[in-house]
Amino acid sequence: MKATPSSVFVVDDDPIALCGMTTMLRAAGYQVEPFSEAAALLARLQSTDRGCVLVDLVMPKVSGLDLQKRLVDRGLNLPIVFMSGRPDVSAVVAAIKHGALDFLCKPVPEAVLRAAVDLALKKVAHNDRDQEMTEQLRAVWSSLTPAEQAVCRLSAQGLLNKQIAAELGSAISTVHAQRVRAFKKLAISNVSELALLIAKLDNNH
Repeated sequence: MKATPSSVFVVDDDPIALCGMTTMLRAAGYQVEPFSEAAALLARLQSTDRGCVLVDLVMPKVSGLDLQKRLVDRGLNLPIVFMSGRPDVSAVVAAIKHGALDFLCKPVPEAVLRAAVDLALKKVAHNDRDQEMTEQLRAVWSSLTPAEQAVCRLSAQGLLNKQIAAELGSAISTVHAQRVRAFKKLAISNVSELALLIAKLDNNH
């Protein structure tokens, strides 16, 4: 399913602040969706949504920290920027510990707000590029036969062809041929590149 363009999701129960930030960001060219409560944003979001969240820390019903936790629980990888007129150290620490990108003091100057949004959207673009590269890597890895994958994994551990042959019960010439084919399919030239490739696959499994 194709991802939708990046948006800035603004959540603030103060209607004046919400209207002001929405107007400011739209005038600067951002695609903005305002929400007066976190529950409305949670009901709106889908897995294909891309963008960042600007959220007030203190809100009734679902607080900013609660929203952050629920987004994480749902696997929605949206960078979050918190805002508060009266931040406290424990809340800031909790937000950053759970992945918040920034914490701004209200009222937020336009330049500061735009800088935070730009940073968040750059992170989104970076994450999307990483995801695309990982998917391409998985597709290439899947093109290898099970035997070629087994040879690659043992090669990445530093085993020589004769050791791999003994481990798999194959002829050394067979292992050599499988390794050559695998390296060609993966467009790599040495074991160091192979080990890095497999590590990326395993870390993004």
